[in-house]
Amino acid sequence: MSTFLYRLGKSAYSKPWYFITSWIVILGVVLAILGANGIHVSSDMKIEGTESQKVLDQLTEQLPEASGGQASIVFNAPKGERLDTPERLASINKAVNEIYNLDYVVNAIELAAAAGASMSDGAQENASAQASSSEAPPYGPLIVDGVPVPGVMLASDGSVALFQFQFTVQQMSLPKSVPDSVIETAMTVEQTGISALPSDSLSGKPAIGSTEAIGIVVAAVVLFITLGSVVAAGLPLLTALMGVGISVGGAYAFSKMFHMTDLTPVLALMVGLAVGIDYSLFIVNRQRRMILDQRLSAREAASRAVGTAGSAVFFAGLTVIIALCGMLVIGIGFLSAMALVAALAVLVNVLVALTLLPALLGLVGERICSAKARSKNGSQANKASQGLAHRWATGVANKRWLIIVGVIVILGAAAIPVAKMEMGIPSGATANLDTASRQSYDAISDGFGEGFNGPLLLVAEPKGASDTITPEALGGLVQELQQHDNVKLVTPMGVNKTGNMAIISLIPQTGPTDAETRELVQELRASDSSMARTYDMSIGVTGFTAINIDMSSKLAEVFPLYVSIIVILSLIILLLVFRSIIVPVKATVGFLLSVLATFGITTAVFQWGWLHSLFGFDTGGPLLSFMPIMVTGILYGLAMDYQVFLVSSMRESYVHGHHGTESVVHGYNQASRVVVAAAVIMVSVFAGFIFAHDIMIKQIGFALAIGILIDAFIVRMALVPAVMAIFGDKAWWLPKWMDRMLPNLDVEGDKLLNELKQQEDSADIKSKPSQTY
Repeated sequence: MSTFLYRLGKSAYSKPWYFITSWIVILGVVLAILGANGIHVSSDMKIEGTESQKVLDQLTEQLPEASGGQASIVFNAPKGERLDTPERLASINKAVNEIYNLDYVVNAIELAAAAGASMSDGAQENASAQASSSEAPPYGPLIVDGVPVPGVMLASDGSVALFQFQFTVQQMSLPKSVPDSVIETAMTVEQTGISALPSDSLSGKPAIGSTEAIGIVVAAVVLFITLGSVVAAGLPLLTALMGVGISVGGAYAFSKMFHMTDLTPVLALMVGLAVGIDYSLFIVNRQRRMILDQRLSAREAASRAVGTAGSAVFFAGLTVIIALCGMLVIGIGFLSAMALVAALAVLVNVLVALTLLPALLGLVGERICSAKARSKNGSQANKASQGLAHRWATGVANKRWLIIVGVIVILGAAAIPVAKMEMGIPSGATANLDTASRQSYDAISDGFGEGFNGPLLLVAEPKGASDTITPEALGGLVQELQQHDNVKLVTPMGVNKTGNMAIISLIPQTGPTDAETRELVQELRASDSSMARTYDMSIGVTGFTAINIDMSSKLAEVFPLYVSIIVILSLIILLLVFRSIIVPVKATVGFLLSVLATFGITTAVFQWGWLHSLFGFDTGGPLLSFMPIMVTGILYGLAMDYQVFLVSSMRESYVHGHHGTESVVHGYNQASRVVVAAAVIMVSVFAGFIFAHDIMIKQIGFALAIGILIDAFIVRMALVPAVMAIFGDKAWWLPKWMDRMLPNLDVEGDKLLNELKQQEDSADIKSKPSQTY
């Protein structure tokens, strides 16, 4: 591998414009396809096979008019005033009627007529009886000119009105113009002093914004400090931007051909920027070291850097790709798409680092190291071995047991909140106080009850295939549902034409992310429940709230499987790279410690609300349901990056004659500076996303940033050298039979260096004049 990459690097350095032009052409093709196909993304994160999705698919097939997504708008009067004045009532009525006439919006008048026609008089009487027998709610229909406005309820104090309506399709499948038109129409009431607040189901989708620029600026500063040159610092940024442009642009360009959520390109941008900068940094830093320490030419140093550090980049990138592609085993569509696009971003950045970077180095030439840097390096060469990294590694090796115990205690304490971690989809309840989604959520909760923010859609079917739902059975079912402790309102919506499917709207007492709501959904679905037995029906539950509950449950179920997969992959890959038994085990245990601590801290911050004001959010809530799986995969890959670069340097020292603690200290001294710089850059890039407005992006950015911080600075910089110092040379032990069986990947470039030495010796012999005796 190292020999092939050496030749590739030398070719790119010698003929830079061939490679540069090729990448520019690739970028141009991607942009051309993007222009032709356009961007096609949605917020659809459904999981096939869940109960709610099965019910939704059934509704779409048999009763499409009832299968669309639900949304709401809250009309608020100024403080101390009422909405039911003639002018304001007319304004609300006009806005509601205009919304009903928009495309993709179900007209409630037509739906009510259809529902009434499909229900017999007996069913309607039973439904009316249960409504009148229950305690009068603190709200009622909004009346205009003596006629109720369809879909609009008014709180008893007249201060707030709730308009609930339905789309013909799920929100995730709506064109972006539809929610915009709904909101724009609703806002027409503001001319009479009313505020119109859309629910979070109508809010905008997460998008790539300006927050990532923060990370890029910090990365530029760190690169300049590490490499000591504006030119050298600019190359990793340039190559990373090229890699991200091609990978993210490519994902957008082909988004018409596969389902891509709006979070997918954001994730690819996060990962692509981080690894793209880091991989190029490793190669440029190795080239500069060879120029300054070994006095090689820039051409030879670049070629060798691609051969040696490039080998580590290749296997580090391969590790990230395998970790991401491991998500395909889980079989969740939107997660698979996210994993593949992020893996593409890593692959492109690896190829860019191995080809475009040496080509750019060929244009820069000897200017990669200034004369000042060369003279400064010469005067400080003798002091380098006694620098901070050397002193730190020596101290860690001397106090190795104390370091190991300390790390385990600290990370173990940080992991404690994991036991209380709750997963879900963030809603208006956790949005910032100044957002329309949060204000709408609070207004609905105050005026009508928190359950109105998460209505459930029930589908009741007789258990006999040929049976139909009798009016008495439907009325009795509605009455029994209404009597449940956690049910606020039950409304029969109708029966299909064949009479074997009834649709019922149910409003819980509790909010969409509350544990009580999850328990209610489970009770309603239970085939052996009293309701199911009494009326001989099966009850399915769907709706946005039920879908989110099922998604969180499914992802929590498959999470242990995914962790098991990547732990096994970790052991295999590291066994191949390091040809050692101890190193893979130690690396995997260290990763598990860091990932548990990461989720513990993320839970404390985003669920419990610790330091919430520092990170720009107001209210704690559940963690994004797919975040643990996605973050674990990315963190695993990036943690193995640092493992490969740091421990391969220790192995290189061991192979070249250093033994015991000396090989650990020497290898640490050689690699720690660039690993620390790479970690700071990654933390900066991910941390930039913490300040995004969308709470989902904020959580992912925070988890990745804190995860890299823990893994790089606590596990790799402290735990790894301490454990390696305990085992010494035994860390590289491998059974002889396994040593013969495993391929030698030559990550350290030992074969390459031997080959180059033989070439140099052969050239020296040929250059000497022949002697005669």
